[in-house]
Amino acid sequence: MDPIIIAVISGVVALIAGVVAGKFLFAKDTKKRIEEAELQAQTIIKEAGIRAETIKKEKQLEAKERFVQLKAEHDREVNDRNRKINEAENRIKQKEVSINQKEASLDKQIKENEAIKENLNRQLEVVAHKRTELEKHQEEHIRRLEKIANLSAEDARAQLIESLKQEAATRALALQQEIIEDARQKANKEARKIVIQTIQRTAAEQTIENTVTVFHLETDEIKGQIIGREGRNIRAIEAATGVDLIVDDTPEAIVLSSFDPLRREIARLSLQRLVADGRIHPARIEEVVEKTRKQLEEQVMEIGERTVIELGIHGLHKELVRVVGKMRFRSSYGQNLLMHSREVANLCGIMAAELGLNPKLAKRAGLLHDIGKVPDEETELSHALLGAKLAEKYGENPAVVNAIGAHHDEMEMQYVISPIIQACDAISGARPGARREIMQQYIQRIKDLENLALGYQGVEKAYAIQAGRELRVIVEAEKVTDGDSDKLSFDIAQKIQTEMTYPGQIKVTVIREKRAVNVAR
Repeated sequence: MDPIIIAVISGVVALIAGVVAGKFLFAKDTKKRIEEAELQAQTIIKEAGIRAETIKKEKQLEAKERFVQLKAEHDREVNDRNRKINEAENRIKQKEVSINQKEASLDKQIKENEAIKENLNRQLEVVAHKRTELEKHQEEHIRRLEKIANLSAEDARAQLIESLKQEAATRALALQQEIIEDARQKANKEARKIVIQTIQRTAAEQTIENTVTVFHLETDEIKGQIIGREGRNIRAIEAATGVDLIVDDTPEAIVLSSFDPLRREIARLSLQRLVADGRIHPARIEEVVEKTRKQLEEQVMEIGERTVIELGIHGLHKELVRVVGKMRFRSSYGQNLLMHSREVANLCGIMAAELGLNPKLAKRAGLLHDIGKVPDEETELSHALLGAKLAEKYGENPAVVNAIGAHHDEMEMQYVISPIIQACDAISGARPGARREIMQQYIQRIKDLENLALGYQGVEKAYAIQAGRELRVIVEAEKVTDGDSDKLSFDIAQKIQTEMTYPGQIKVTVIREKRAVNVAR
């Protein structure tokens, strides 16, 4: 045969023999593994049995412990319950004993009261019997008196009452005069004391306002930008703000002139923004002024809210809060209006507390008394009447409305706080340093007022009071009649109005009196 075929056959035979031998060895190894696995399984089963027995014993022990614990808790609860029941039974027994004792005591008291009642009834019967006998004796006595005096009991009683009435009226009149005089002296003394204490307890600030504001510049070159070509920028600023800009040789400064501090503040803030921005032209000026005006309105509300919070005033209408904020930018005789109103409010609160009145209501009226000086539009009403109208419009208390309208005697005072507001307003305005006025001019104006009144026939004396706000004219009763007094008051007021220059208004009061004096010797 071919050697190649023989080799192939030999290889196949060898391969078959190897496969057979491998199967035999694999079967023998598998049997051995199975036996080992069976032994391992039996070992695991024994261990599992031992572990299960251990767990069983542990659970049994836990169950016994839990049972013992629950039994102990149950016994404790039962003992507590029994203890509470015993305590409740003891309390009930004590209450029963107490009730029995009270019942016994009440029975005893009832018996005693019945005995007292029987005794009182017997005494009442005796008193009634004696009263009857007394009435009979009294009637007999009255009949004898009527027979002797030839006058009935009713007539005698009437004469006695009339004489007692006359005597009592005479004594009452004398006593009334003494009380009135004593009260007047004490009232003046107490009033001075309260006013002095109020002034001493209030710390006032010196607040004098000017009519010009100086705006400082970094360099004089900015003046040219503010003036603009042919003065168009400065004209635009003046037209938008209503403030006069004075640009002179003063180095690094521009003067803002206006009687209205609010306008001056708008102009100052607008100039400050324009200079910082560097873009100064009419359109930009109008835009900046409008923005500044809106922001200042917000600032006005903030000032008003802060003021009412600091003074402890609550429930004020938003429009009145805005008016209070606007007072920060107003002045009266050079005195800042908001500072003046705050000062008056504090004075009113202290004075009302000293008099035992409502200090919060007085403080509210003091803060609002000059709101008529900051109207949103022009009106012919005086500031006091306008302020009262605004307060009434926004729902203020009638006492506050009356105090505002009457603090310059333009309305009749109907509430107790009204004269307090008037007095505190005078205190704040008349204190040294509060208002700006040249002393010589003030004194001359007072003299002119008095001399003007003394020039009329029948005038005996003339006094300018309340810092020149009122003129008191005393006339001779023999030369001036009551009708002439009305005409004289009108004539003097007209002459003051046409010939004199004065701030605010002046009240002219003509006094004519006839005195009858006699001396008892």
